[in-house]
Amino acid sequence: MKVWVDCTAAAHPLVMRPLIERLRERGHEVEITARRYGQTEGILERLGLAHTVIGEHGGAGLAGKALALAGRSARLWRWARGRGFDLALAHGSVDLAVVAKLLRVPSVQMQDYEFAGLQRRISWAAAARVLVPDAIPVERLVAAGASERKLFRYPGLKEDYYLADFEPDERVLEELALARERLLVVVRPPPESSAYHAENPLYERVLDRLTAEPGAQTVLIPRTERQRAAALERARALPGGEGAPRLIVPERAVDAQSLIAFSDLVVSAGGTMNREAVALGTPVYTIFSGRMGAVDESLIARGLLRELRDPQELELRKRERPAGVQNPRDAGILVEAILAVAGAG
Repeated sequence: MKVWVDCTAAAHPLVMRPLIERLRERGHEVEITARRYGQTEGILERLGLAHTVIGEHGGAGLAGKALALAGRSARLWRWARGRGFDLALAHGSVDLAVVAKLLRVPSVQMQDYEFAGLQRRISWAAAARVLVPDAIPVERLVAAGASERKLFRYPGLKEDYYLADFEPDERVLEELALARERLLVVVRPPPESSAYHAENPLYERVLDRLTAEPGAQTVLIPRTERQRAAALERARALPGGEGAPRLIVPERAVDAQSLIAFSDLVVSAGGTMNREAVALGTPVYTIFSGRMGAVDESLIARGLLRELRDPQELELRKRERPAGVQNPRDAGILVEAILAVAGAG
């Protein structure tokens, strides 16, 4: 069987990696496309996943998104037609949903956030199956446009599956010239170009708080070039702290999962990095400004994820050692659900 996988954001190569590996182990052929956005390409390259880059993100405005969707979908259609795909797989790619539907290729969509509006409705309407965490109530999924008969609700976090075989690599600390004796904080900015993003003044205040600590080193993992440029400008204006910089902005895609594992604290305005921290047992605060999804609501209720209201509430203290993967799960159940759509095993 021939499978098409589309990656449109930085988290998608990580999510898809174990699924792609399992599919190939079973003898299926997998081709990967990627949208030029943030660190998506860099992470694919770091994971050794060959791919074809087609199109780019349309920015934060609705008009730009619509033009990018139309243009990229047309290019993907030209690329995909005649390739004989039997199945298409993505984590929220509207482009794949549209093209697969036009080519009459059954598609499977993964998603773990229920409040992204039109994007969800299009991809879920086109999909033959929708894979979601069982923490999201069925009624929310149906209200967001997912037919109940299409749902496959899996236990745990998607991060539990792709981090199941994870072993932290200390080389990321050397790559970024981080001092092991100093407090290490990882920060992820808001998803400014996403439809579900709301204004987030807390983000800049968090950076003010962290960079005022001379004994702390903060690694900022930007989503966009604009965020990267702003962080670099801030870093240049800071004094050195104990002989080392207080704010580090990686030049390229790094092993963020190892970085999270070795960090003392994570503060993220998005979702995936928060949940990676939870999966790896690293203390984590969320400053997400959009409508909170059911997965994060569940983690907050269990005390695994903390909402930050005031940067002064941040608990800045060293940990002794990485906690390790907390709840590893076998990605085989996801692969079985995906293959069932095409009647393959």
